[in-house]
Amino acid sequence: MIKRVLKITIGIAFAGVFIWTFYYLFKKSEEVPVTFQTISVFDTSIVKKTVATGSVIPRKEVNMKSQVSGIIEKMYVVAGQEIKQGDIIARVKIIPNMVNLANAENRLNQAQISFENAKLDYDRNALLLKQEVIAKADILPVELKLKSAKEELSAAENNLQLIREGVTKSAGNATNTLIKSTISGMVLDVPVKEGSNVIESNTFNEGTTIASVANMGEMIFEGKVDESEVGKIKTGMPLVLTIGAIDSERFSAQLEYISPKGITENGAIQFMIRAAIGKNNGGSFLRAGYSANADIILDTKSNVMAIPEMVLQFENNKTFVEIETAKNKFEKRFLKTGLSDGVNIEVLEGLSKKDKVKVPQMNGAGNQ
Repeated sequence: MIKRVLKITIGIAFAGVFIWTFYYLFKKSEEVPVTFQTISVFDTSIVKKTVATGSVIPRKEVNMKSQVSGIIEKMYVVAGQEIKQGDIIARVKIIPNMVNLANAENRLNQAQISFENAKLDYDRNALLLKQEVIAKADILPVELKLKSAKEELSAAENNLQLIREGVTKSAGNATNTLIKSTISGMVLDVPVKEGSNVIESNTFNEGTTIASVANMGEMIFEGKVDESEVGKIKTGMPLVLTIGAIDSERFSAQLEYISPKGITENGAIQFMIRAAIGKNNGGSFLRAGYSANADIILDTKSNVMAIPEMVLQFENNKTFVEIETAKNKFEKRFLKTGLSDGVNIEVLEGLSKKDKVKVPQMNGAGNQ
């Protein structure tokens, strides 16, 4: 009797396990229904643009250089200081070249001797003229020689003083030992200090920069555009600048120059562009060298019907979307599209405001 009850119990247990396993496998084999996400058509403004990277710089920046070689004896300006045209930036102390100095001293000695000899000769002939021993015409060459000797002596003295001090007696207050600003503006940089050696600017040498001065009231954006985009832009187009250091503001500018020649940079051809920054751009101070990105506005449309570009599908060079007709049922609808900003695209024909557009599956999975 006990064995019989045990057999029945084991049989019922096996049957239960079999039925549960069958039910589990059946449920597991059922397909999980997919619910597709849809979006509505909306109105928006679409701005088509391309981006250029570059920096903000002054339109007019001048490096002030020394016209003589020597040592900076005194600096009169510091970076950030506003100065006017003609203001003194620095004073240079002349350190004369020993060979030039020796030659100048020798020239002065020779000129002094020549002048003294001419003076003696003139005085002797003047006495003879007074005694009426010689005619007046005979003293004219002697007088001319004296004047020439006097001029040479004066030139030799000026030359020696110029080599020693950088200024001549005949020049009065004019001197090239004082470095003066040629423009009004702000001192951007002073790369030398008092006591620094400087080299004069001439045909063969750029010379030492004493200070950089710029008009900070007229700033420009200078950047580069890829060759794939340069054909889409033209002078006069508006730009919107985003400056990394002032990310809370946007600055307007106008494209004024596109380089006719590209340059190779990192394996790609880039074209230089320049844009004038508007003078009424908020109250932020633009510093020279700020990095910036420029959105060049190619085209813009306001209040147009649009959809995200990600819902577009393509078939035989035609564009279509899938429109919801019932719960999880869709039909194909071909579209005529317009302006795109890379995220949203204008719909010209094929949709209405009431349509619900299917968002295509990504990687074969639907959105629950």
